[in-house]
Amino acid sequence: MKRNEFLSALGVSAGTVVFAPFFASCKKDTAVTGGAVDFTLDLSLPANSVLNTNGGSINKSGVIVARTSSGVYIALSSACTHEGGTIAFDSANSRFHCPVHGANFSTTGSVLLGPATRSLTKYNTQLTGTSLRVYS
Repeated sequence: MKRNEFLSALGVSAGTVVFAPFFASCKKDTAVTGGAVDFTLDLSLPANSVLNTNGGSINKSGVIVARTSSGVYIALSSACTHEGGTIAFDSANSRFHCPVHGANFSTTGSVLLGPATRSLTKYNTQLTGTSLRVYS
């Protein structure tokens, strides 16, 4: 049986096969980049109090803000550069993890383990009293 006969028997046309890659469920390295960011978190508020503890993290405005085991605040874009999954902070291993396909990122945002190939955008943090500013 020839290929076109086989595809016809399945009810699939050659045109469908040609365009099938465009309908795949797994996209490659979607362009998810960080834009301009500038917000302040009041660490005295209950909603942000998790950042008063080493290892704590929150997602806000497309940014994951975490406090490392040494008490340093880190802010990275919260969308994985592979497919846009929401990044979580893995304080036990001092890294950021995407649960969708298992990508891991360092505390600087660089890729530790794919499938992501691009770093997360890193933002600046500045603590003044109980106000934590996160900005580009």
